[in-house]
Amino acid sequence: MVDRRENTFGEGYEPDSRAAPLTIDITQRTERLKNLRSRTITSAVLALFVAFSAVGTASAQEPPAADPQMQEVLDQLEALGPEPIPTLTPEEARQQPTPADAVMALLEARGESTAPMPVGNVENTTIPGPAGDIPVRIYTPEGSGPFPVVVYYHGGGWVIASPDVYDASARALTNAANAIVVSVEYRKAPANPYPAAVDDAFAAFEWATENAESINGDPRNVAVAGESAGGNLAAVVSLRARDEGAQMPVHQLLVYPITNYAFDTPSYEENAMAMPLNRETMMWFFGHYLPNEEAGSDAYVSPLQADDLSGLPPATVILAEIDPLRSEGDAYAQRLSEAGVPVTVQLYTGVTHEFFGMGAVLDKAD
Repeated sequence: MVDRRENTFGEGYEPDSRAAPLTIDITQRTERLKNLRSRTITSAVLALFVAFSAVGTASAQEPPAADPQMQEVLDQLEALGPEPIPTLTPEEARQQPTPADAVMALLEARGESTAPMPVGNVENTTIPGPAGDIPVRIYTPEGSGPFPVVVYYHGGGWVIASPDVYDASARALTNAANAIVVSVEYRKAPANPYPAAVDDAFAAFEWATENAESINGDPRNVAVAGESAGGNLAAVVSLRARDEGAQMPVHQLLVYPITNYAFDTPSYEENAMAMPLNRETMMWFFGHYLPNEEAGSDAYVSPLQADDLSGLPPATVILAEIDPLRSEGDAYAQRLSEAGVPVTVQLYTGVTHEFFGMGAVLDKAD
């Protein structure tokens, strides 16, 4: 049994409603996953299985209370002493302790193993990109294949982080989906502002569709997935593939995606001072990512502002309660549904942005 709220859009759906979580029995569907050390993203991966077949802070509220396990991670992160990202340069921000570091520190404090989840193989390589080679990390599961392929984009506001920081998510996806995961190190702002990350993300997806067989993948079963800014890129790659008449992803897994250049939604008000992500940090990210203010309304920056969302791949949207991005992710899912795109929304209560890769210490990342 999993404590979560799960909605497939239909009659009577209320966006961003705050009802108590449902308890949903997914035991039979996830039996083969039960022995994974990291219990990350099990329910999100079920959708992939199907597919493979500016305001100030004066009025800011205190964010909702985190559940005890989530709070333990937040306390550990605070103990590592990160500086507020909006006070830093991008170079300084990239050196700050991350939530992934907090998870490792918590495991060490408990005397538990910090070894990465085993997968069949991990290879660091490069692929051709629009402005030079793009580093990628290819995770392959145990078995003979050919495997489905998931092109995965890490978070970090298009400015910070890397596949190293999001290694746990990629490994969990590899094992849970029994798929090859291609984790993409797209170019970062501000040295490479929009649309550099989008161009790299799309080039990586096209490479995966054209070269899947060379990595023991199935070229007919290529999905996209991402967290936060990476969720934005996964959504945008799906839009761009449709717009350009390219092969479409078979599914888009959008984990607390950035979908709009705006800071005045209910979840921004509620979580203006939340950790690890808050309003000022998001404004800092956008300030470095956008070449100018006008770019914020581009559909490939703000997919929620796209005129037409029809004809896109089925989507799973994962949301966290204590996250300024919750409302826009929910709104994007609603618009996809209104456009005829099959959508499943999963809202996890009591957890924050970045919870997705914390299965080693957080039951709600199950």
